Amino acid sequence: MSRGGRGGGECHHWAVTDVLLPQRTRIYQNHHLDSTRWNTFVHRPDDIVISTSYKAGTTWTQRIVSLLILGPGPLPPGGLNNVSPWIDARFMEPPEAMFPRLEAQTHRRFVKSHLALDAIPYWEDASYICVGRDTRDVFMSVFNHYSAYTPFMYQLLANGDPVGGPMPQCPEDPRELWAEWITTASFPWESDGSPWWSHHYHVESFWKHRELPNILLVHYADMKADLEGEMRRIADFLGLDIAESQWPELVHGAQFQTMKEEAQSTGMEMVFEGGADRFFFKGTNGRWRDVLTAEDLELYEQAAARLDPEMRHWLENGRLT
Repeated sequence: MSRGGRGGGECHHWAVTDVLLPQRTRIYQNHHLDSTRWNTFVHRPDDIVISTSYKAGTTWTQRIVSLLILGPGPLPPGGLNNVSPWIDARFMEPPEAMFPRLEAQTHRRFVKSHLALDAIPYWEDASYICVGRDTRDVFMSVFNHYSAYTPFMYQLLANGDPVGGPMPQCPEDPRELWAEWITTASFPWESDGSPWWSHHYHVESFWKHRELPNILLVHYADMKADLEGEMRRIADFLGLDIAESQWPELVHGAQFQTMKEEAQSTGMEMVFEGGADRFFFKGTNGRWRDVLTAEDLELYEQAAARLDPEMRHWLENGRLT
């Protein structure tokens, strides 16, 4: 679907002046992450990096980009994890096994990260898509995700003596996790996100560079409200020419139920109780209203008060003005 094969997308070659470009200044290492895995990644001028903190629409955006580049139809063997791997996942296959497979790809490459922009390499000729979501909705999805971890997943996260120790067991009460997650940090430069990492810091790292032409902010609520419109916006950002006749099939391929059906044979039951049904749980917003109390939400207000007001408004509502 891109203009040509390998390297066939429209590359960005901008002379950006009077703009402070992103710098890689942070190292993230814990039970999930190892940002040093990027050290040996050899980029191509048209690479696409899809980055969220977590549970903000990562897989959804990867699937959208896969459809725009590879066209409608099923994913290649191995699914998204194979064609668009999570580079900074400490527990995944080592870079020396992952990167040759990426190097062999002849289509325009798109990879996944859960790192803030100041922890991944920045290339002016690559494209970066950051996906945001209301913090409270992210939390509800995080709890569903975390509480579904199987013993196998906990063991995977404990292997190799991770920095900071293994992933602790998820508490049974979501409010107990909320109190830690919204007030306690795993890294000294963050203010929240424990035992994971900060959703707010992640988004902020991209937000402050949002004027750069190779950075796109996408919001989960906007994709739910107007999937085709957001897919077209992503295609325009990536410089992709899509035949008008293909849009209905592309949009169908990116719908929640279609993705859930595709994931049934991916072996997710090894790491999540309930497998794909648990990973693709509901995809809805606002469930926090039935879980978090006024006291809990006051903790959110304290955390959100530290944010750029415009960024907070975007996280809570979507639609950049």
